[in-house]
Amino acid sequence: MSLRSNDRQWGSVAKFFHWIIALGILGNGVFGLLMDLAGSPMQKINWLALHKSIGLTVLALALLRIAWRWADRRPPEAPMPRWQQLAARAAHGVLYVLIVALPLSGWWFNSVTGKPLQWFKLFNLPALVGKNDELRHVAHGVHEYLFWFLILVLVVHVGGALRHHVFDHDNVLRRMLPFGRLRERGPSKGDPS
Repeated sequence: MSLRSNDRQWGSVAKFFHWIIALGILGNGVFGLLMDLAGSPMQKINWLALHKSIGLTVLALALLRIAWRWADRRPPEAPMPRWQQLAARAAHGVLYVLIVALPLSGWWFNSVTGKPLQWFKLFNLPALVGKNDELRHVAHGVHEYLFWFLILVLVVHVGGALRHHVFDHDNVLRRMLPFGRLRERGPSKGDPS
């Protein structure tokens, strides 16, 4: 498999970014939701520090993915109705914005609380803004609502990919999977021939 994308499928670098960011977001989201189950205040602090570090990693990977996307070609869109093409483009655009906005909102929330922000206890990152107790609940709410909005858009994204795979029998999903083979070109509905 090629590092770069071609006219049939995404390259291994694009696939790596896609799946590692997806796992990072979903895993860190579940981790964030379960943080209140920590057995002690110290355990919760350690879990919160890990949650922040994973979020910062997702942010860095997302920025690298955007840079790679600009440098890498993309496979042509599969033939589909115009409204589906527009919906897919809109969903991808919103996903990119949310994937960057979610960790930035967490960084902002951390900043208004006045707590230090470390990346895996290796180095500190600067605050985005000064401490502001009045914005603390707003910042937390923004971070949480962005997460739930991201989950909603991900459900649409995954649903669309599965629809193409199960009902249209095309390669839309297969060309982003890290394993498996593309279906042979032919008269399949929705796949270029």
